[in-house]
Amino acid sequence: MRVSLNWLREYVPVTLPAEELAHRLTMAGLEVSKIEVRGGDWQNIFVGQIVDIRPHPNADRLSLAEVDLGAERETVVCGAPNIEAGQKIPFARVGARLIDGHTGKPAVLQPAKIRGVLSKGMVCSEKELGLSLEHEGILVLPPEAPLGAPLRDFLGDSILDFEITPNRPDCLSMLGIACEAGALTGGKVTFPPAEYPEEAPPAEEFASVEIADPDLCPRYCATIMEGVRIGPSPRWMQQRLLDYGMRPINNIVDITNYVMIEYGQPLHAFDYQRIRGKKIIVRRARPEETIQSLDGVERKVTAENLMITDAAGPVAIAGVVGGANSEVTGSTTSILLESANFNRISIRRTSARLGLRSEASMRFERGLRPELAMEAVKRATRLIQELGGGKVARGIIDAYPGRAAPPEVKISPAEVKRVLGVDLPAETITGILASLGFACELFCAPEIRVTPPWWRSDISQPADVVEEVARIYGYDKIPLTLLSSPLPAFEPQPFLDLKDRVRDVLAASGMQEVINYSLTNLEIERKASLSPDPALDRSLRVVNPLSKEQEYLRLTLRSGLLATLSANQRHQETGVRIFEVGRVFLPREKDLPEERDIVAGAFCGPRTELSWHGKGEVMDFYDAKGAVENLFRGLGSEAEFVEGEDPGLLKGRTAAVKINGMTAGVLGELNPAISQNFDICGPVSLFEIELAALLPGFAARARNYRTQPKFPGATRDLAIVVDAAVPARRVKEIIKASPLVEGVVLFDVYSGEKLPQGKKSLAWRVTWQSYERTLTDEEIDRYLQDILQKLAQELGAVLRT
Repeated sequence: MRVSLNWLREYVPVTLPAEELAHRLTMAGLEVSKIEVRGGDWQNIFVGQIVDIRPHPNADRLSLAEVDLGAERETVVCGAPNIEAGQKIPFARVGARLIDGHTGKPAVLQPAKIRGVLSKGMVCSEKELGLSLEHEGILVLPPEAPLGAPLRDFLGDSILDFEITPNRPDCLSMLGIACEAGALTGGKVTFPPAEYPEEAPPAEEFASVEIADPDLCPRYCATIMEGVRIGPSPRWMQQRLLDYGMRPINNIVDITNYVMIEYGQPLHAFDYQRIRGKKIIVRRARPEETIQSLDGVERKVTAENLMITDAAGPVAIAGVVGGANSEVTGSTTSILLESANFNRISIRRTSARLGLRSEASMRFERGLRPELAMEAVKRATRLIQELGGGKVARGIIDAYPGRAAPPEVKISPAEVKRVLGVDLPAETITGILASLGFACELFCAPEIRVTPPWWRSDISQPADVVEEVARIYGYDKIPLTLLSSPLPAFEPQPFLDLKDRVRDVLAASGMQEVINYSLTNLEIERKASLSPDPALDRSLRVVNPLSKEQEYLRLTLRSGLLATLSANQRHQETGVRIFEVGRVFLPREKDLPEERDIVAGAFCGPRTELSWHGKGEVMDFYDAKGAVENLFRGLGSEAEFVEGEDPGLLKGRTAAVKINGMTAGVLGELNPAISQNFDICGPVSLFEIELAALLPGFAARARNYRTQPKFPGATRDLAIVVDAAVPARRVKEIIKASPLVEGVVLFDVYSGEKLPQGKKSLAWRVTWQSYERTLTDEEIDRYLQDILQKLAQELGAVLRT
């Protein structure tokens, strides 16, 4: 919201500098993001008056203008076609900094000899002053411009650019900002005049209004005017619209925009002669209904959209855009002026669906009071009569099915103290509220009955009123105090701690966390599976999805993870290691979906970056398994890996992840067919683990400190020959069960010619460690023999020689 300080001063006497006013408004909750100063660089530019015009002796299209500056006169060469004697104009002396009318760049004015005549100054256009791009003629000032005064004192201005929050639609208006400024500075707000003579027959004889859907249109006001002249709006109105950021069009359209900025109430002017049947109907759109909007686009509407129609069809999309078939043109002589109140949700959905977000829809979708419609239509009607002539029909057509009693809120000084911690008397509270336009009544001392003004739609409960008191009283005046009660005791959140720890461990393992949307589409979910999944048909669908890509709640993290992997692989040559901690939604019969928190990871590409050492190996199943093992190690728990199956993973390269005998997840190599579905090059290994299965071990983990051993450990390598079907995990468990074994690492697996068929060799490095003494070779040999004996008894293993 751009606010001209000169315009604001018409409603409230603000004497503060722009910077101070901006600071006070910002501290009261209306943030001023920036201040633009117009005319700050207008040095050596003054208000002059043309007293005489003579032909240039050497040029037919140039003239010599004698300019009175009050204390002196200057004669300059001028080629403007609209220059006339008696005009008040901006005159720039030599040394003034102007915008070059031809190049558009700043330039310092120098004396120049033009066709033999020396010119020491210039009569300026709007473009040369930086006001607009108009350069065809000079800028003519109003007669009241003070002769000889610096132009910046008369035409200069400061523009405050506000960042208005969604709950304050009243501050999307000059009067709304004026009320705030008046309350903060003590100035009295003066509302603009809205009375006008009514010289034509009653408005009901010209047209009628029917609201077919009152749930979407609580109020519709309209006035009728005859004999209106269409033309340009006056210079002062055009400048104010330009300061706000709107382009002037003609006097009727400019007035509707001007009053919208002034009051915050959107209006629309129809060509009355083009209203068929002389009747306005406010209704929902019908099936297959279309309308050509003011921008010339044919737009198809649905039953969710509210339409303004006449007896034959649509003439506007309510609150969003007008129709071309009822547009005010240069030949228009009669006006039907609309000022209505529409359902905020309906307008927001309509503007979003059509991709039309206008100044009008922006205000409607924030919620306006129905009372505002009547006040704005009166003001606009007066301005049209003043600037466009014509006669106004008697009365105002007012269809008001949503009439309701004004909202009332009850507060007390005790409530204000409870919320703010400041003891304010009732007189101070009512004085602050009255300065904002609230009506206050002491009805049951010390309680106060508060009625918000007709332009405020954000007041509905005592907390809202207390906030108004705090804003104007000053947040900086509220004393700082310590809490009167002790801080609440710490409540452990083990599941949140678990998720944070999982993220930390995986990130420390060199993986990158990704975050995908919980909403997905069935197409990408089907890509992640080779066989039809019945659960997909029961996926929970969002009623109003933002797009087709975000229509259903996801059943797995796998599809999003693979899509992200594919996108990253296309943009980098290094390996991709990604993981996600997220929630999936599994459908249940006649119930809300079951929500499960999952951690999933994927690996693809070279294990090391490209270097002169040679081409790196490709990541495989064991990279994913190592990440999972490191995760469990970081969580202080253990897991076992057993052969498993998964429809999307390769058989024989898939392992089930188990904790205490219960399956907690899956680990394996992705089926190449699924990789092709996602345009992924190379093998992909992934894991999925349910976080709930990790929680018991994580919550019960022991945090024991152990010092570094003072005594050296002992290491032995042994190769064990076992049946090919014996898992290495079982051998490792037997070795680790031996006393003082600190570490067991498998460093070689062999099967081939030198071994009997159906056998394999597992080479292990075993480390023994005592914290009390140095182990002797005899002790290590004895422990080693015990291990070999147990392996032979339980697994039939023999030592490889």
